[in-house]
Amino acid sequence: MNVLTSITVLGFLIFFHEMGHFLAAILQGIYVDGFSIGFGPSIIQKKYKNITYSFRAFPLGGFVSFPDEEQNSINPKDPNLLKNRPIYQRVIVISAGVFANLILAYAILVINVTTIGIPFDPEPGVLVLATQPEKAAFKAGLNPGDKILKINGEILGTGDQAVSSLVRKIQSSYDEKILIQIQRENSYQDLTLIPQNIEGKGTIGAQLQPNIKKETKKINNIFELFNYTNKEFSSLLFKTIEGYKGLVTNFSSTAQQLSGPVKIVEIGAQLSEQGGTGILLFASLISINLAVLNSLPLPLLDGGQLVFTLIEGLRGKPVPVKVQIAVTQSSFFLLVGLSVLLIIRDTSQLLIVQRLLNQ
Repeated sequence: MNVLTSITVLGFLIFFHEMGHFLAAILQGIYVDGFSIGFGPSIIQKKYKNITYSFRAFPLGGFVSFPDEEQNSINPKDPNLLKNRPIYQRVIVISAGVFANLILAYAILVINVTTIGIPFDPEPGVLVLATQPEKAAFKAGLNPGDKILKINGEILGTGDQAVSSLVRKIQSSYDEKILIQIQRENSYQDLTLIPQNIEGKGTIGAQLQPNIKKETKKINNIFELFNYTNKEFSSLLFKTIEGYKGLVTNFSSTAQQLSGPVKIVEIGAQLSEQGGTGILLFASLISINLAVLNSLPLPLLDGGQLVFTLIEGLRGKPVPVKVQIAVTQSSFFLLVGLSVLLIIRDTSQLLIVQRLLNQ
């Protein structure tokens, strides 16, 4: 049931993204001939007012299609064809999906804060959320739920500042011993970390966050609501952008943290076990990720189409078809290859698969 919930949330987020493109075109009077959720063969299909709506076999994706004048007997100079519209109108259509996901993520955070409340001020230390097998944190004996209070005898403090101080020390101390004091439930322990050297920076393979209580408090007024939501939204957005930026600037380290569709569904299933709060958090995180991912300048994504459109605006004529095809094909093989690798890796890491392999 949790996996089904996760897939349903993903499908809804994709639907909302495509609805952004769809409404941006329809409201400007631009011809649209198809609205699809998913890829592959159609399971459900309905035609209404010259637009074919379909739900397809593989729901992790979707598209809005625009008519081909040759196949639909439309005058190539018809002003309502997307290609004949001014550049700014086409930019609106292309960008609408990204903005739809960002607006949705913000709205979800508002709902979450309104219904669940906001966390109390952080307590001293840094909370360990997860560790990667065979990495420095795992080898040192750190467990999810541990709270790191001191590093080399110095108190870390609270909040994001504590996390930043710890990360800076780790990054500058590769292959060196770091003494940390942790709190595990009601006991205190001293552990020794030896950060691994990856491209000149120390890493320990752990997910860290400020030490915040699970309990929350209700907001006092609308100003507190939007003040906290703005901070959370900005933090999630910039962290997501930094994550994708890391794929370019530090691929070998960041790629280990990259998740494919299988892992995303698994994470969603785990978060949905926490009830409404977990589902809302998962939805807002993935919605922001979809927005940033689709902004990348790859031809199969919205960002790539935006680049082609802006180049056309500067040149005064479209990018040659042969160039578009060549770049799009390269992008297709890159994305498909990466997706397949991630699916294989994520599937092999699932607990049920590991159990079968170890039998």
